[in-house]
Amino acid sequence: MTIGYVTIGALDVADSLPFYDAVLGAIGYHRAFLDGGWAGYGPKDGDANTFICPPFDGEPARPGNGIMVGFLAPSKEAVAAAHAAAIAHGGADEGAPGPRPADSTSFYGAYVRDLTGNKLCIFTKP
Repeated sequence: MTIGYVTIGALDVADSLPFYDAVLGAIGYHRAFLDGGWAGYGPKDGDANTFICPPFDGEPARPGNGIMVGFLAPSKEAVAAAHAAAIAHGGADEGAPGPRPADSTSFYGAYVRDLTGNKLCIFTKP
């Protein structure tokens, strides 16, 4: 199964752009567009598949309990760069870069929260 796209609700899309530009930029994504209060991000060689937007119902965005979006990074170095970018741009640390579990050789990730409180994982499978 392939996921077609992900939308992430933001309290203020404009305020969220520096965070997502830096974090997603560290793993090879770029901002493909900003239009009508929506920002679209995707791999530099593909279509936008991640959208930052206000909720459709007009209510304030809030993080979902148990919802987390995982972004595949090309390397451990990219995981570390994305984590550092998140913290530098107002995100909250939810788990420093490292193997999960501690002795894993097949999963390396870092966890952060964005400015709205949405939980993200940046990971690689070395």
